[in-house]
Amino acid sequence: MSSPKLIDQVRTIARVKHYSRKTEEAYVNWIKRFIWFHHKRHPNEMAENEIRQFLAHLAVDLHVSLSTQTVALSALLFLYRDVLKLPLLFLEDVERAKPSRRLPAVFSKAEVQTILTQLSGTHLLLASLLYGAGLRLMEAIRLRVKDVDFPANQIVVREGKGNVDRVTMLPQSIKFWLREHLTRVKFLHDHDLKEGFGGVYLPYALERKYINASTEWGWQYVFPSLKRSKDPRSGAVRRHHTAPESLQRAVKAAVKRAQISKHGSCHTFRHSFATHLLEDGYDIRTVQELLGHKDVRTTMIYTHVLNRGGRGVKSPLD
Repeated sequence: MSSPKLIDQVRTIARVKHYSRKTEEAYVNWIKRFIWFHHKRHPNEMAENEIRQFLAHLAVDLHVSLSTQTVALSALLFLYRDVLKLPLLFLEDVERAKPSRRLPAVFSKAEVQTILTQLSGTHLLLASLLYGAGLRLMEAIRLRVKDVDFPANQIVVREGKGNVDRVTMLPQSIKFWLREHLTRVKFLHDHDLKEGFGGVYLPYALERKYINASTEWGWQYVFPSLKRSKDPRSGAVRRHHTAPESLQRAVKAAVKRAQISKHGSCHTFRHSFATHLLEDGYDIRTVQELLGHKDVRTTMIYTHVLNRGGRGVKSPLD
């Protein structure tokens, strides 16, 4: 097993770089697997050749997906370049998993409505935001009160994928419902304050810069956890955001109850959001901005799943 000191260094630098806890845990896991694969040799004793062998093992022997292999490579590059400060030459001849060319699953508008009728409470509100605003699961889960702009009918997504902020719409049909939800959350927050709690996790060094910001209403999560818990990093007891697994399970069960045969998940709502906007005639650049895609080619995949039959071509039989 690698020495605790090395893993401690990995965790420390990941936090200095403001990586999410999920990314930190993923990197630690892949670094440990890399060391175990090479019979517990210290990474200082290894370099490009050992990295190539490990990635080839993932692709050829374990048949992992391209995205999984990419995360593993990112973890090892982080280890060598940021933690060990050892330069790596360009990694050539790496046996990569073949990229998937699968089209995303998309619900029809009728299917979306059927699934939503199978949900209730906070799960229904969250799923409505995934579909109605095109949010990713964690973007909705981590939403802060200050980033919901009711007068402007918009939501500001902070630190989305690629650490980029963007603006998307606030669906008119859930505004009243969302206000009612926030009234209940405000009552919960006030109760926490009375009991000597009420603080919330703040990104980067904002907690040191703005001493009282963590207890301010605007910084609270729109979807807080029902219970307070201890922060595994700081040890502070506070109310974190709700767990994503809860919504994932609820959506999976709702799809099943709706008797929809497609393989659907929380992310399918986002795919459906993009596809339905294009079906309604909205410009692809507008959809790109709402989704927060860097490259319009990423957005263009949805033109292949529009409800127009094979490649949008009309059959000669019709």
